[in-house]
Amino acid sequence: MVTTAPPRGRVPAALCDAAAVVDDGSPRYVLVSLHAHPDDEALLTGGTLARAAAEGHRVVLVVATDGAAGLADAGPGADLARRRERELAASAAALGVARVVRLGHHDSGYLEPATGPDPVFSALPVERVAAEVAAVLREEGADVLTTYDARGGYGHPDHVHVHAVGVAAAALAGTPVVLEATIDRTWVRRGLRLAGRVPGLVGDVTAGRVGDGFTARADLTHRVDVRAHTAAKRAALAAHASQSETGGRRGVRGIGALLLLPRPVFRRALGREWFTERGRRPGARPLDDVFASLRGR
Repeated sequence: MVTTAPPRGRVPAALCDAAAVVDDGSPRYVLVSLHAHPDDEALLTGGTLARAAAEGHRVVLVVATDGAAGLADAGPGADLARRRERELAASAAALGVARVVRLGHHDSGYLEPATGPDPVFSALPVERVAAEVAAVLREEGADVLTTYDARGGYGHPDHVHVHAVGVAAAALAGTPVVLEATIDRTWVRRGLRLAGRVPGLVGDVTAGRVGDGFTARADLTHRVDVRAHTAAKRAALAAHASQSETGGRRGVRGIGALLLLPRPVFRRALGREWFTERGRRPGARPLDDVFASLRGR
């Protein structure tokens, strides 16, 4: 386990609109966000983390794997892991994250599963990794933990494992609010159908592959408005350059495709983020505040 504070001053101010912290006298909380790989934090929760940081809350990022099985023109391995470590630091800085904890487990891979003598993250006992995450939750006095939905979004084995680890860690540490980061399934299907009309744009990420993943709209408890923080989210995504490069037969990677969107379209398309809070029944309208349950107490 390696913990660092993101470097400051490396992200151009024009790219990061989360720098101005709001001081309105309201309570401040600690948000810990658990993710599987470097880049997941930007894709699923980047706007929410930037918004929380801008509102004066402490934001801590925990990443389970080294990302060494991700895609890059140079190929997977130790060099890619080191590159993705640097990219993660830049992304965290763009989002206003106060602390980054890298657990350093081996990336399991997805379409091309990782190989090697050491066990991959998805094969590790849940209780072992949950104890590592719980230690961070206790140290930080976490009020909220974000993990993933039970499907792991689109079924990546590391994402499914993060769900189980997050739920177990929160129980060990007594963290009061657990939010499962996800995407509105209706939005996913619609977006992929539209993107699929452009040859080569989405590569292996198709509506048929992930359209039954993520979460049905009726089961969502939170739809967080992050439109004011999409510049920070875009900067965080751009930091993960290794995962936006052309991958031969795979076409443009998902991040690369998102960064091709004009800024007004990017803001409209990625200006909402979704969660399901464990133990809370969905209401007539999804909540726009990840700390709503705490404020209610």
